[in-house]
Amino acid sequence: MRAVRIDRHGGPEVLAPADVPEPRPDDAEVLVRVIASAINPVDDKTREGAIGEGTPPLPMTLGWELAGIVVDPGPSGLPVGERVFGMSHQLASGRGSWADLVAMPAASIAVAPSSASLVEAATLPLPGLTALQTLDWLQAGPGDKLLVAGAAGAVGGLAVQLARARGVQVDALVSRQAQIEVVRELGAGHATTDRTTLPVGGYDAVFDTFGAFVTDAVADGGRYASIATQAGPVPDLSHRAVRTTVNQVREDGRGLAELAAAVDGGRLKIRVGAQYAVRDVKAAHERFQRGNLNGKIALIF
Repeated sequence: MRAVRIDRHGGPEVLAPADVPEPRPDDAEVLVRVIASAINPVDDKTREGAIGEGTPPLPMTLGWELAGIVVDPGPSGLPVGERVFGMSHQLASGRGSWADLVAMPAASIAVAPSSASLVEAATLPLPGLTALQTLDWLQAGPGDKLLVAGAAGAVGGLAVQLARARGVQVDALVSRQAQIEVVRELGAGHATTDRTTLPVGGYDAVFDTFGAFVTDAVADGGRYASIATQAGPVPDLSHRAVRTTVNQVREDGRGLAELAAAVDGGRLKIRVGAQYAVRDVKAAHERFQRGNLNGKIALIF
């Protein structure tokens, strides 16, 4: 079968589909025939060798997300042929998703949203779970005011929608003027490119997707979560009774089921910016590196 593997770190030129043995699922796994996957910033950094300690050994198969068809249901109770999607924590497990067949833990997949294509579903697991798990930590609920920094990105755009569905009032900080209308369409109220206009202490919670560290914006006694691990820890705000964290995503089948229900219920819109066949994975990464996308890049198997 095919898998996108690297045997050295570098630019997109190190990427190529290769023939590898088919996986043999263990007693806790489901064998999935992959229809589509997606590119995330962590894939780019792993390919470059920028992750450092904790990177799986070479050669490695890349990829964190997949959507496909159940081939062997294992202990899941799912029927053969069921449409599923899932997230594999590639750095922790060494199990990449950019392959024709992937053996996934049954607890790390869910039935794909029925109202979305598998290509669309494949772009949701990593940013969707990141947004969902971070919002849960922030305890953002009805009546709260939330600032999402980087609201036009893959994670930020989903966070805006999920928070709005919970009755949260959401404002947005974005990097470009053209993104203001994008995040307003997703449900943000006030949107700005100028962090100096953010109200001091104006938010019960801040969801920081890129290391903006707009800490003055969170109210005393509030919550501040960053997902920008490369930017380091959030400054200590304990003197203001502000709880802080740098949240790291985890595999979560139940969370995926919640995301699927939000898509099918019309509360969550999936944005796909471009699609590439897996044979064109180098070109897909080159497009990813150019940026200015309004949606994720899907890889089609």
